[in-house]
Amino acid sequence: MTDIRKALATDATEVHALRKLAILSQCACAYDAELLRLWTDGELSERFSQAVQDSFYVITSNDKIVASGAVDLVSGQVDAIFVHPAHFRQGLGKRIMGFLEQRALDHGLTQLKLDATLNAADFYRSCGFSGDTVSIYHSPRGIELACVPMLKVLQRK
Repeated sequence: MTDIRKALATDATEVHALRKLAILSQCACAYDAELLRLWTDGELSERFSQAVQDSFYVITSNDKIVASGAVDLVSGQVDAIFVHPAHFRQGLGKRIMGFLEQRALDHGLTQLKLDATLNAADFYRSCGFSGDTVSIYHSPRGIELACVPMLKVLQRK
């Protein structure tokens, strides 16, 4: 049984570990080892902890976080869709994305945007996002990462 809930401040360490596992597992096909190392190195920052508390949602299974996702309910920016490698291909990514979309609609947003990693662009297209142009994402930690800016127009069903 999996449940979606708002992330708590106390979830930051587990979400940070999930992020690292997901990046190392799924992004190796699209980015070189040195970039992956730079991207995932480092301790849990106060900035990341605050973001988890402010805008993250998590899916739990047996009291463990197995997926995460964040949405800024002002800008419509989606971020941090991560699924634990042991739970890939179980629909959790689409499930949390659908949940975030509903939260956005409930807050009156008409579109969502995100910067997809190269390996995840097809997943986001399958969720209704569009975008094909490769750009450079400048992370808060100073890392430059090839990505695909994507957009989805939201419609009430």
